[in-house]
Amino acid sequence: MADKTGVLIYLVDDDASVREAIEMLLIASGMTVETFEQAEDLLKCELREKDACLVADVRMPGMSGLELHQKLIERGFKLPTIFITGYDTPETRRQAAQSGVFGYFRKPVDDQALLDTILLALSVQ
Repeated sequence: MADKTGVLIYLVDDDASVREAIEMLLIASGMTVETFEQAEDLLKCELREKDACLVADVRMPGMSGLELHQKLIERGFKLPTIFITGYDTPETRRQAAQSGVFGYFRKPVDDQALLDTILLALSVQ
């Protein structure tokens, strides 16, 4: 993995305050961040996989984070994915685990745990 300055995090969350808070955390940690309000917007971009990670809300209007993760897999992307959610349920945890995501956090997210999980995900790419 490159140093954190070469890391790119794709952040998808429909809640602007959550998006901004996580973006500021990641930038302060030396990472580059591209933010998206909707999963569909991310799918329109040219994505990179090397030294990159996806952090996505599970429940959003339109396409959910789970659906986004599945679409990326269908398109051949091996982007480590970390889910965040304000609507934690046993069913959501089960679906996330079955989809092969790298991490799963309930909002509000523990900043250090999220950073540690992102760095771990990038280290095993």
